[in-house]
Amino acid sequence: MISVIATVLNEGEHLHSLLHSLEHQTRRPDEIIIVDGGSHDDTVAILHRYTGRLPLRVLVEPGSSISQGRNIALRAARGEVVAITDAGVRLQPDWLEQITAPLRDNPAVTVAGGFFTADPQTLFEAALGATTLPLAHEITPATFLPSSRSVALRRQAALDVGGYPEWLDYCEDLIFDLRLQQTQPPFAFVPGAVAHFRPRPTLAAFFKQYYRYARGDGKADLWRKRHAIRYITYLLLLPGLLLLALLVHPAAWLLLLAGAAVYLAAPYRRLPLVLRALPAVTPADRLRALLWLPVIRITGDVAKMLGYPAGWRWRWQQRPPDWRAR
Repeated sequence: MISVIATVLNEGEHLHSLLHSLEHQTRRPDEIIIVDGGSHDDTVAILHRYTGRLPLRVLVEPGSSISQGRNIALRAARGEVVAITDAGVRLQPDWLEQITAPLRDNPAVTVAGGFFTADPQTLFEAALGATTLPLAHEITPATFLPSSRSVALRRQAALDVGGYPEWLDYCEDLIFDLRLQQTQPPFAFVPGAVAHFRPRPTLAAFFKQYYRYARGDGKADLWRKRHAIRYITYLLLLPGLLLLALLVHPAAWLLLLAGAAVYLAAPYRRLPLVLRALPAVTPADRLRALLWLPVIRITGDVAKMLGYPAGWRWRWQQRPPDWRAR
């Protein structure tokens, strides 16, 4: 038996994509459990419209966070194998079949990570997807940590690590992955199990998203070296090179240009592939998308540099549990 679970909150505008794609899976789920955190729009009404078309159970839990909602769904699920996704995504027709195949075929596999790609509707969203999302061939399967937009696992393994951390509001799926890594065999990577999702529509929304991600990193004490490198680059190396170029020798500009080329190489390489999702892209559109890439990259880095210390401040004040403890 295979269960699919997700959480929702005021997702009425985007919910049809998920439900429609679940309705047309090549391998139908045996049950679907969706936990609503107390929506004020038509989310719950839309869910109930699908109960006759899908094996759907709707659990309304006002005030529940993403972690709490997923844990409620995990405890309620009857399937030995549970596939987890998010509202607002569009699943490939063979998503469930592919993502559960490693668990169905091999009893030793406990976690299978699928993939997720941008589903842009605008030039900005395409540029954002190219900047923030790796392509499948860029993934190192041995170290890949799956997003809970696209992951399947044995229900008991999830319960054994305590489910999702309910003290954490963002990056909860990373901590969940890392806890599973401590106790389970290597994850299977299934690049063909694709969930398509729409990137944030504006620069302000993207800033807010990455601020929250970095704040979650600080709360959970994640990626210290990665964040330290960002501070060193922006606060020490970049000003130092600018002073060198302005006051000592203009050849230092070449170092700055080389650094920028390395910094933006991956987004520029991905952009032509992401733009294929948009109809009738003109040369002028391509230029505008290219110009968005450095703006998006710098905006995301600034958001992270502001969010990370905010998370650490919360951590010092709240003293959350040590998720690394077995």
